[in-house]
Amino acid sequence: MSDEKSTISNTLPAQYAPAEVEARRYDHWEKAGYFTPEALDNVPGSNPDAPSYAIVLPPPNVTGILHIGHALNHTLSDILIRRRRMQGYRTLWLPGMDHAGIATQNVVERELATEGLSRHDLGREAFVERVWQWKGEYGGRILSQMRRLGDSVDWSRERFTMDEGLSRAVQTIFKRLYDDGLIYRAERIINWCPRCLTALSDIEVDHTDDEGELVSIRYGDGDSAIVVATTRAETMLGDTAVAVHPDDERYTRLVGQTVELPLTGRRIPIVADAHVDPAFGTGAVKVTPAHDPNDFEIGRRHDLPVLAVMDERGVITAPGPFQGLDRFEARPAVVAALREDGRIVRETRPYLHAVGHCSRCSTTVEPRLSLQWFVNVAPLAKAAGDAVRDGRVKISPPEMNARYFGWVDDMHDWCISRQLWWGHRIPVWYGPDGEVRCVGPDETAPDGWTQDNDVLDTWFSSALWPFSTLGWPDDTPDLRAFYPTSVLTTAYDILFFWVARMMMFGLYAMRGTAPEQAVPFQTIALHGLVRDQFGKKMSKSKGNTVDPLDWMDRFGTDATRFTLARGATPGSDEAISEDWAGGSRNFCNKLWNATRFALLNEAEATPTRWAGQGTAGGGPQFGGDLAVVDRWILSRLAHVIAEVDGLLEQFEFGKACEALYHFAWDEFCDWYLELAKVPLGSGDPAAVSGTRRVLGFVLDQMLRLLHPVMPFVTDELWCALTGEDSVMMAAWPAYEFTDEAAEAEVGSLMRLVTEVRQFRAGQGLRPAQRVPARLAGLEATPLAAHEESIRTLLRLTAPAGGFAPSAALSAEGIVVELDLAGTVDVEAERKRVAKDLEAARKEAASMRAKLGNEAFTARAPAEIIEKSRQRLAAAEADIARLESRLPALG
Repeated sequence: MSDEKSTISNTLPAQYAPAEVEARRYDHWEKAGYFTPEALDNVPGSNPDAPSYAIVLPPPNVTGILHIGHALNHTLSDILIRRRRMQGYRTLWLPGMDHAGIATQNVVERELATEGLSRHDLGREAFVERVWQWKGEYGGRILSQMRRLGDSVDWSRERFTMDEGLSRAVQTIFKRLYDDGLIYRAERIINWCPRCLTALSDIEVDHTDDEGELVSIRYGDGDSAIVVATTRAETMLGDTAVAVHPDDERYTRLVGQTVELPLTGRRIPIVADAHVDPAFGTGAVKVTPAHDPNDFEIGRRHDLPVLAVMDERGVITAPGPFQGLDRFEARPAVVAALREDGRIVRETRPYLHAVGHCSRCSTTVEPRLSLQWFVNVAPLAKAAGDAVRDGRVKISPPEMNARYFGWVDDMHDWCISRQLWWGHRIPVWYGPDGEVRCVGPDETAPDGWTQDNDVLDTWFSSALWPFSTLGWPDDTPDLRAFYPTSVLTTAYDILFFWVARMMMFGLYAMRGTAPEQAVPFQTIALHGLVRDQFGKKMSKSKGNTVDPLDWMDRFGTDATRFTLARGATPGSDEAISEDWAGGSRNFCNKLWNATRFALLNEAEATPTRWAGQGTAGGGPQFGGDLAVVDRWILSRLAHVIAEVDGLLEQFEFGKACEALYHFAWDEFCDWYLELAKVPLGSGDPAAVSGTRRVLGFVLDQMLRLLHPVMPFVTDELWCALTGEDSVMMAAWPAYEFTDEAAEAEVGSLMRLVTEVRQFRAGQGLRPAQRVPARLAGLEATPLAAHEESIRTLLRLTAPAGGFAPSAALSAEGIVVELDLAGTVDVEAERKRVAKDLEAARKEAASMRAKLGNEAFTARAPAEIIEKSRQRLAAAEADIARLESRLPALG
């Protein structure tokens, strides 16, 4: 570390202003090189063989902006990387962006449309150049937003899925998979977007329950008639069979016969296939091999003809009266014609059913028979499943294993070709006589050959992210040092979409290494989705979305991060609200004021031990003459360090934040600082010195503990306290100290003060109002030495002449007698108590109604229900207290 002290003076402004701190702190961290693994080399005496710890950031789209899901995931990853950095690991958090093939091409095509142009007017080469220009000018806004969030990523290693190195990796792995027979080209039913004019993978299709119609149609007449039902009547023009279950006795006599297809005059066979569910509908289904994936498989089993009746834009191509109609125009027209022909048996409207939509433009997806490129996933998926089963990769929480296995054990071949111009072009070339050759990165296609027009699915290059970003296929120092990466933090909803693909490709690309070294990451830490305060999914239509940038503007980045981390539980969704963000802002202010108090009272900072110089364990040698209160806070500090360490190792971010919050706010700020005022103001040099040392040490350690979650405010405060450069490179706390006797004694003191405060409030006394009191029996308890602290905290003066106790409370073996003469306006107090009682009854009634609502208890998250129960219990306790208070007031 630098020998230069921080330029921050030991005086802090009266209030914390995040906007005046955050950008300045981040710029300093970045310029100092603290985000790089090499930062450890600048620490004197650091371990040259320090273990590595790496996380690759899920690459956001180049078109994207920071949303609340990004903010949660980035916050959790940053907590992990900052803590490991302070623990002396050689850390790498690698950032980058995804080229987002469909999304980016759509953006640029819309831009061209405003100029009256299409991509075809420019041609492929010029269009791709135009996209690169757009990327340079507008792409990557999210990167500056990541800086605002405090991401301590290594910007010097930033990657882009279309940069030269990653493109080389894509071409290399495609070639190897192709040569191994794991990539092939075939006609299959795929998801097709008629607007984007490209194939889509399953993960690019969003399914929603849409209102449509279910139409039952009679095929044939008389004894040979059979009824089928469909939500896509227009596709019946392409039917080439009707299928029934082989064991369905209703149709046994019809199997092998033919039936006339209405409106066409064609006769189609009735086939028996086990795929048909005899309990669904009539037990008979129409088979349209060119426009339905299940029908396609039935068609292959029965050697049925494949008849396409729609083009790539969803326009009917079948000769006849419907030719040229859009699919949604043809649907009612076909139904009307069938109705006129007497073929409609039943019509159900509205009929709610799942419909797939393009995730980029929301167009209804059309299953379509198309010649595409596929990955044969069977052997790759098996390897991905085995890596979790044998423990080489751990999923947190382990309850998510079953979901992972459910996907990888039943994965279908992956369609990887896209009919776009922006992306990695498929490295397959075609010769003049039908030759086909896959070309590697160091190879050149023969003159006169033509390259395949399609590009690869964006997820293909993203699947290489954990190793392509480290230099693969070359044997680079980064690849040797940081692969496999340590942990991947991500939401559970992309466990299949992205994580499984990284597992497949990582294990394949690194299969020449030891099995435990081939995995892309050692742990997958899954978090949930962010929901609103009522546990409902966020959506723009509901108006309940949260913009993290808005929260950072209003509450500060640290408050935003703390709110998100405090609600994070492995694998579970979390609810957030503005009230909680406001509470986190108050927490920042609490820390700020606590540090101002420490500086004002000349707290002594402990000499700093830096990351890589060993742990901060042991701490300063305070000696055996410390006051009980000092020994108590040191014991509590050691306990919370151990607790937070254990929780973070299990990715229990929310519980770790709760432990830190309660230690910092309740034990340190509300109790220790108040108790420390007595020795600090005593004039006893030994007491003052001891308290200053403990105060400085505990605050130092507490700010280090909080730094990974709240980096900006803790860095500003720690630098002011210590005069050092940054807490980022300070050693993570590992202090060990236990004093059960001190904890018991101060615990008794806290219970006494709490009970008397509640009693005072019940008597209508203002918090700051001083009252004469006698502490009977104090001398016989362990709290005898704390009389000054007790009286200070409770605003109790010593009894003087004429002392006449009118109220008393027994607690912790002490009888606290209060003289309330002339201290309470009885009439005003009676009105106040009555008003508070009415409010408590309303609160209790509201909570009972909510908890009695089955719709609420069935759908709300467990933590929301528990908070409602706590509010009811608190309201009922208030009612009991206030009802007992009223009679005494007349």
